[in-house]
Amino acid sequence: MRRFAPVTAVMTGALVLAGCGSGSGDSQAELSISGAYIPQPVSDSMAAGFLTITNKGGSKDELTSITSDIGEVTAHETVDSSMREVKEVDVPAHGQLVFKSGGSHLMFEKLKRKPEEGEKVTVKLHFAESGTVTVEMPVKSATYHPTTGH
Repeated sequence: MRRFAPVTAVMTGALVLAGCGSGSGDSQAELSISGAYIPQPVSDSMAAGFLTITNKGGSKDELTSITSDIGEVTAHETVDSSMREVKEVDVPAHGQLVFKSGGSHLMFEKLKRKPEEGEKVTVKLHFAESGTVTVEMPVKSATYHPTTGH
């Protein structure tokens, strides 16, 4: 299984959390989510999602699954212009896991409904150590690209 390297770019955006890492010691993962969004999908059955997971703690954590009420969600990485699903993804200690356009991303499939620009989609990120983090991902225009944090 391929692991993601820490990325120093920080995507800006609203911080929306529920159920963050437990404890305040440096030896535990301390997760936060920023820059979450979904471009309005052009397909009725698929969509992509992007966000940054920052870990300020002294231990790595692992994103083990993603769930949403609008359909199935998986993590994908892009390698040599093709994407592939990854089952577990490391969030390094004192580092970041970045899902961004053109790179690693969340893939929403078998959509129960097509998310529309202006609404928010609830996504639950499940971590091995930190439990579940709930994120409200705003749906942006299909052509939206963050202008900061690259």
